[in-house]
Amino acid sequence: MRDTSIRLDKLLKTGQEFITNCPAPDLMKKPTPTTWSKKETLGHLIDSGVNNLRRFTEIQFEERPYKIINYNQDALVKVNDYQHAHLKELIDLWVAINARIMNLMGQQTKTTLSYEVELAN
Repeated sequence: MRDTSIRLDKLLKTGQEFITNCPAPDLMKKPTPTTWSKKETLGHLIDSGVNNLRRFTEIQFEERPYKIINYNQDALVKVNDYQHAHLKELIDLWVAINARIMNLMGQQTKTTLSYEVELAN
């Protein structure tokens, strides 16, 4: 688990550097009207982090097998209006959520890592 946490930390640093140095028009450009911009993709990563943090936390105390509930990714990106959000806010939130996930990862044991999961209907 430590190796995974180290890789995630490196990815966050690389991603943060890339996003910070990327020109604003490039971050907001949508390849097609129905695809996400880089900024919206960052928003999606935030939503994913929020959902995964909840899952990784709940599996510690919920009934097993833990049921993974899907979420509407497109609707969350749209409702949160990541396209028009302040970039610093998005970067800070993305890094903070993943820092929480890395902290939680560091607390896991062989037992907790063996908990069963299944997709909810």
